[in-house]
Amino acid sequence: MAVKINSKELEQVLIMTPSEQNIMLVGKHGIGKSEILTKYYHNQGMQVVTLFLGQMSDPGDLIGLPHKNEKTGKTEFLPPYWFPTDGQPVVLFLDELNRARAEILQTIMDLTLNRKLAEHYLPEGSRIISAVNDGEEYQLTDLDPALVSRFNIYEFRPSVEEWLLWASTYGIDYRIIAFIQENPKMLDESPDKRLDQGLEKSPDRRAWTKVSTIILGEKSLNGIHRKIISGIVGMQAATAFFISISENRVIEPKELLLRYTKHKPIIMRYKLHELAILNESIFRFLEANDTSALDVGKIAENLYSYLKDQVQSGKRECVAHFASIYESNNYPRSVLFVLQNSLKTYSLLQDFIHSL
Repeated sequence: MAVKINSKELEQVLIMTPSEQNIMLVGKHGIGKSEILTKYYHNQGMQVVTLFLGQMSDPGDLIGLPHKNEKTGKTEFLPPYWFPTDGQPVVLFLDELNRARAEILQTIMDLTLNRKLAEHYLPEGSRIISAVNDGEEYQLTDLDPALVSRFNIYEFRPSVEEWLLWASTYGIDYRIIAFIQENPKMLDESPDKRLDQGLEKSPDRRAWTKVSTIILGEKSLNGIHRKIISGIVGMQAATAFFISISENRVIEPKELLLRYTKHKPIIMRYKLHELAILNESIFRFLEANDTSALDVGKIAENLYSYLKDQVQSGKRECVAHFASIYESNNYPRSVLFVLQNSLKTYSLLQDFIHSL
């Protein structure tokens, strides 16, 4: 069983692992393996070359096509289209490794050991990272133990909390964020695992991003929206999502922080689980967004008013939950915002903690 790592731990693995050591990531489709790797290495100024091995039918796709050298009379291989010719190191991302044909895997053996394809060597400093799917729902090829031994293997399981923060940063529709926060298993799993086979759709992170693209900006969703979403995440997940948004009164954190007075009557009727969702969403909003582009003074004042009203109404569990998030060190930018812009909020939290 491979050791499990989340997104933050994956980044540390990439930083600490020497380039000559190969890395294999095990996980389901649609959980962001290629996106995270591409973003990380692009930030390092390195090109990421992604090869979908399951789609290759011939080793020539990897090693290039043979041709006769007219001077020597010998057969040589032209470098494939993707091979770096500028001498700069690259990240070679071998996706769907355990869907590749046996003859493709034989070529990968030499590549992973010697950094070499035919007579062409990868530039010094290049990395090889592979991804494999794991699960009974996939049609997979057994990997040779000798090939497996050439990789450091990790089961990649990015946490729901990491996805929620990412979703807040990249503007995923808030109704989806609130739904996943209340139903974390719906992010990557089918509500009915017995149906998670064949043509039965099941939810994953990529699918929820597609849903967001369709509904973002739509104030109300109708029957055709439900059918479209069912075709993306599956009928069970879509049904649960529509039930959630029909019952859910949780306000977007941006609305609370900019227009608290308007929403205060609704918020004051919230139950504890709704306030807990709102607390988490406030921290994610402050962590993910550039508040300097907004009315910082208004945000600071409304944040203080929200917490003060919870204290005065006797909802101490809500404030205790907010304080525990504040002290968790999971949202450093949010904590910094409070310290720099809302000392009244900081004092309120400190007084509350000391009163416990």
